[in-house]
Amino acid sequence: MRPIHYISQETIDLETISAILEEGKTLELADSSVKKIQACRDYLNQKLKNQDSPIYGINTGFGSLYNVKISKENLTKLQENLVMSHACGTGELVPKPIVKLMLFLKVQSLSYGHSGVQLETAQRLLDFYNHDILPVIYTQGSLGASGDLAPLAHLALPLIGKGEVYFEDAVHTAESILKKFNWEPITLQSKEGLALLNGTQFMSAYGIHLLMKAYKLSYLADLIGSTSLEAFDGRIEPFNELVHLVRPHKGQLKTAERIREFLEGSELIGQDKVHVQDPYSFRCMPQVHGASKDTLDFVRKTFITEINSVTDNPNIFSQDDLIISGGNFHGQPLALALDYMKIAMAELGNISERRVFQLVSGLRGLPTFLVDNPGLNSGFMIPQYTAASIVSANKQLASPASIDSIVSSNGQEDHVSMGANAATQAYTLVHNVERILAIELFNASQALYFRKPLKSSAFIESVLMAYRQDVSFVSNDRELHIDIKNSVSFLSNLEIDVQEIYA
Repeated sequence: MRPIHYISQETIDLETISAILEEGKTLELADSSVKKIQACRDYLNQKLKNQDSPIYGINTGFGSLYNVKISKENLTKLQENLVMSHACGTGELVPKPIVKLMLFLKVQSLSYGHSGVQLETAQRLLDFYNHDILPVIYTQGSLGASGDLAPLAHLALPLIGKGEVYFEDAVHTAESILKKFNWEPITLQSKEGLALLNGTQFMSAYGIHLLMKAYKLSYLADLIGSTSLEAFDGRIEPFNELVHLVRPHKGQLKTAERIREFLEGSELIGQDKVHVQDPYSFRCMPQVHGASKDTLDFVRKTFITEINSVTDNPNIFSQDDLIISGGNFHGQPLALALDYMKIAMAELGNISERRVFQLVSGLRGLPTFLVDNPGLNSGFMIPQYTAASIVSANKQLASPASIDSIVSSNGQEDHVSMGANAATQAYTLVHNVERILAIELFNASQALYFRKPLKSSAFIESVLMAYRQDVSFVSNDRELHIDIKNSVSFLSNLEIDVQEIYA
């Protein structure tokens, strides 16, 4: 049997989500969540039975149509129309791992009992998650303000037998999959369509997915940077703890500590040095990498708060006998955090490319472009070009999306976060950083061959031994694209202890 994670009011964090994904856990609602969802729905049913006055989104239209009263017999039709009409996504397809996170995070938000959904609706979303039935969702369409309306509409469509889903590596109609599992389409009750569409789960899923990858890349930046430092015959003194205790930024201290640990026992770092100091891209790794770490910690705090929150509208407070229309769907906190993540991760790529440049420049006894017979062989000339082009692209992607806003819904929704654009930009940018670091590792591994017979630390040598099974020494020119591709794959598949990544 697969292990189970129970969705409850306990705080979920990156470690929890990593364990759920890595161990392939199924999701179930804890008894406490079942009771909260049911109590909220019962309260709403009773409220509508005894009250005819308009309640936004429950018996009224949506957005600028908030003043249009809807009769009781049309409340189900209202919610179904909402889901269908808002499914206006276009562009690229959202990656499946992010869709799966969207399902999880949507149920987590509904589980607090302030959204008014039926228990059956939340359970069906869990059925989709547990059976790997993943709605087809598009990257474009959300303004990141009135919830991630378009992408969440595509997430919700299969509940009513509409739209398309991935199942067993193929795309199917939702209707056919419901029939396959003998499931009836959900008959949406009052408020349910709005509860499903209002929310920040598109931005949140991207953010959580990218945070997990970004923390790993932050670790790898330290490791690969240490390897390049060895290859460049760099100095250890800039990483002395005393330097960083007098400027004690947490990330800076952590980076210097990691690099010291990575280099412990190295013959190369311990040999006498001719040069007095190293370029900034080596010497200032604690300051630059560390600042990115501190940024990731801020982004992490923002997203952990978000995924443990209620983000639809209106919010139902059955204990207080109140239904309040507010703005918890507005993605401004996430938009700013995603933009900050973009900048921080772009800088890890920026400084990495500078180390690559130093390694291929024919300095400190290394051959020009890291190859024998330069001239006949171009060697590692062009991988640096590739890294530079990616760095430039990242600078463009890192421009903040959150400073923009476009009026929508006839002026009712007059400020939007554009956090969804920040999310998709961050996805491209973070994967770009992985490619830059892969190129740096490719260069550093090659450069270290020219330092023989001296060796690096036992830890770095063990990593390089595994790496060289996939990417061998380049004696003469060959198709380096293949080596870069294999380097990216190596980093992507490299397993690192979760506690080490999130420390």
